Amino acid sequence: MSQHSMASSAIASLSIASPIGVIADTHGLLRDEALGLLADCEVILHLGDVGHRENDECLLQRLEAIAPLYTVRGNIDTAAWAERLPETLDLVVNGWRLHLVHRLADYDPRTACDAVLHGHSHKPRCEWRDGKLLFNPGAAGKRRFSLPITLGKLWADARGLRGVILYLPF
Repeated sequence: MSQHSMASSAIASLSIASPIGVIADTHGLLRDEALGLLADCEVILHLGDVGHRENDECLLQRLEAIAPLYTVRGNIDTAAWAERLPETLDLVVNGWRLHLVHRLADYDPRTACDAVLHGHSHKPRCEWRDGKLLFNPGAAGKRRFSLPITLGKLWADARGLRGVILYLPF
């Protein structure tokens, strides 16, 4: 079974040396520039709103060709293939507990995690609040209003948990 269709409640535990690629809100558009920026990642996370069309699943296949992919379902992910995607997902990377959810409003604050990774707003965010990293890579797909086209990278290692927002040309 492919990673992007994994709906198991088991928590995956990963040990990696490279950054984690984080992308969201592609809305049926996966830019070549985004693929290039994710090329050095051992794991990629898609935080939902992949796309609503039947053929949008191919975006996940393109990401999975780069690295193992973990994906949560967003509010526009309504095609039949998207029903396999979980609404939330928990991963442990190098001992750091990551909670993936599309809409931050759907995050349960009782969830034990070091970081909440979310999308939906299309607004990039990398901030610490109440001892947790809130990380939104922004939107890598179609432009919305005057918001930038972005994705993110996370480093989870002995030095800490850190993120960066990367801006794509448009």
